[in-house]
Amino acid sequence: MHIRDKIKTPFLRRFFIPYFYQMKQVDYIIVGFGLAGMAFADLLERKGHTFTIIDKQAEAASRVAAGLINPVILKRYTMPWQGDKQFDLANAFFNDLASRLQVEAVKRLQVYKLFSSVEDQNNWFEASDKPILSRFLNSQLKSDVAPQVEANLHCGEVRETLKIDIPKLLDVYKAYLETIGAYAQEDFEYEALQLLGEHQVQYKEILAKKVIFAEGYGIHKNPFFNKLPLVGNKGEYIDIHAPGLKLTQAVKASFFIIPLGNDMYKVGATFNWKDKDSIPTEEARKELIKKLNKVLKCEFEVVAQHAAVRPTTGDRRPLLGVHPQYKQLVLLNGLGTRGTMMAPYLAQQLYAHLELGEALDEELSIMRFPKKF
Repeated sequence: MHIRDKIKTPFLRRFFIPYFYQMKQVDYIIVGFGLAGMAFADLLERKGHTFTIIDKQAEAASRVAAGLINPVILKRYTMPWQGDKQFDLANAFFNDLASRLQVEAVKRLQVYKLFSSVEDQNNWFEASDKPILSRFLNSQLKSDVAPQVEANLHCGEVRETLKIDIPKLLDVYKAYLETIGAYAQEDFEYEALQLLGEHQVQYKEILAKKVIFAEGYGIHKNPFFNKLPLVGNKGEYIDIHAPGLKLTQAVKASFFIIPLGNDMYKVGATFNWKDKDSIPTEEARKELIKKLNKVLKCEFEVVAQHAAVRPTTGDRRPLLGVHPQYKQLVLLNGLGTRGTMMAPYLAQQLYAHLELGEALDEELSIMRFPKKF
């Protein structure tokens, strides 16, 4: 029942019904517009649902992320949880969205793994024979990496990898959403949220069925979900200018070097579990430069540095689900270090749960932490 139908007194109906008809009514309010918010918004639009996004456009982890979709964990040569499904869905999602928005934001980019030892190289050969990994790991080693890269043991090639220009995609999609009145660039004010029964909320002049909180590390300000164990992990990148490098592939050692064009490269990332801010540090800068000097045989100049807190959980699993007390409030968070590949898959899982009644995987559900509510 709509709230206006609950107003039985004719005198009150005379004043309140026009007020509610003037309000904007949507199916969903999405708080946050990083990878998670974008993926869920696009899914809603394709399914014919209405929504409004509320987002401050602060320095979020999504805008700092490298945007590289690599389907294999190259430290241990293993497939991430549901990795093949996530990769295929991300591939389709980003290409489709970029095509509809008419923006060049997706491209194929080879990833070459630099081996740290003969043992590491042998582990590559062993992994490339496994059925779950053989699709992505080329058993034939590569020797055509740039001459300015130290690669005495040659390189292993990861196939099908993608580079997503996340900031460009977010900006173009945001501009489109603004033209249809579905985007508000502002802080979300939790005190302005009113819960109307079990199936509706009011936020200022907006009525909606549900609110999807996709705030990343901003969850620590959220009074409904801030007790969940999203600990956050600060990551930093540097951008370098290296005219002599001439690298056309992304290179993975204990860090990534990603070509951006015009002799520019993104290098990272660091992992800091202590700091919870987006302020670049000299310590991280020195760490990345030290690693670069062990790999590169050419000069480079650091021209920029970026930092953000990744929304990482203690058990390395996302946080999805409906609040057990307030059924209109929903969480889509905890994407961690693989958010680019994971976001479309998680959006699909959450949509199926909300709209089709399908159960969430226990490894994803916020209810694996019942005592936090």
